[in-house]
Amino acid sequence: MHLSEYFEHAKGKGVLATADASGRVNGAVYAKPHFLDEETVAFIMAERLTRENLTSNPHAAYVFLEDGEKYVGRRLHLTRISEEQDSALIEKMRRSRHGTSHDSGKQEQRYLVTFRIDRVFPLVGSGE
Repeated sequence: MHLSEYFEHAKGKGVLATADASGRVNGAVYAKPHFLDEETVAFIMAERLTRENLTSNPHAAYVFLEDGEKYVGRRLHLTRISEEQDSALIEKMRRSRHGTSHDSGKQEQRYLVTFRIDRVFPLVGSGE
């Protein structure tokens, strides 16, 4: 099964971990990644600490825990490769996943941050 298919069907929760240039770590809850192809994913981000960290350190880890009683999921090691502010593209991606446009009372600037998938591991263990 391709990784994109796994994330299309899996139910669960994810955390995106980043660190600044000094190594101070941050973890934030994030939805499943948007797959551009099997080696490239994107996340929609607000102007907060996760995005700020990526400006000085492009490396991140996404940890996904499937719903259920067992420790099943995936860990993705990522490297940031680009960022854009195309609001129309971001809304299109949201609608394709959720069926509706995002409507929050607060209109924050959003960014589409793209990553190369460097490595994929199971949630627990090395996968070997």
